Amino acid sequence: MNKKYLVIHADDAGLAWAENRATQLGLLEGSLTSTSLMVPCPWFQEMATFCLAHPEIDYGIHLTLTGEWKTYPFRPISPVAQVPSFVNTEGYFYPKRNAIREGAVLEEVYLELKNQIEFALSLGLKPTHLDSHMYTLGIRQDLITLYQELGKTYNLPIILSKKLIACTGESPANFQLPKKGCWESIYMGSNDEFTNQGLTHFYDSVLDDLPTGFSLLLIHPAIKSDEMDQITLDHPNFGADWRAEDYQYFTSKHCAEKIKEKGIELIDFRNPELLSFLGA
Repeated sequence: MNKKYLVIHADDAGLAWAENRATQLGLLEGSLTSTSLMVPCPWFQEMATFCLAHPEIDYGIHLTLTGEWKTYPFRPISPVAQVPSFVNTEGYFYPKRNAIREGAVLEEVYLELKNQIEFALSLGLKPTHLDSHMYTLGIRQDLITLYQELGKTYNLPIILSKKLIACTGESPANFQLPKKGCWESIYMGSNDEFTNQGLTHFYDSVLDDLPTGFSLLLIHPAIKSDEMDQITLDHPNFGADWRAEDYQYFTSKHCAEKIKEKGIELIDFRNPELLSFLGA
């Protein structure tokens, strides 16, 4: 394959109004090609309504088991009494993956993730894929297997990646992974890049050096606001300034021109060749 195909994917839709608005503008007017919705979050309904009004938009479900924000916790869709192994004493998700790794009961995880998907479907949403918030489904073999099973049950591709597993601190070598369907040409900004040369420099470099074949660029756009400052309090990585830079870059003329200049074809999860590549 000699062509460069790229999915520019906005995670965390439904997190907040500022996140939704940036994602919506990026999809309608910018270079974003796909997003995924966090069902347990307060602004999920608003983003779901947008997706229903725009059937041309590509979107998935951002399966969520953690809530990392200091002042903005999330609760499960399931009754708390049915999923006690991964909620705290107040009934909120834990902020760190460690709590899932060490204590989450598989049957409870299955119930919660199934309920998230089913609730989205009950609204009339037609997701094109499943992915994992903070890649929490990549930290244990049983969770990886469950992730694959959910994809098969709902006939939806999943984002399975050794590279993303490694980002959680786990070694992919410790897990049994399929020979087909792991996606390794995946790019996401790091805190070092954000604090040193900046995300704009990183994204320029990704587009300049994008390999042939299928690539995925994961971003987290939001409009800069007091709301986002408070949500991301004391959390500079993937914080308000980070998300504002994502929004500005991927709605810019500069980004669109660079994509064209480099001969990159933007695609989404409905692309038949991508689906075949992912084993769907």
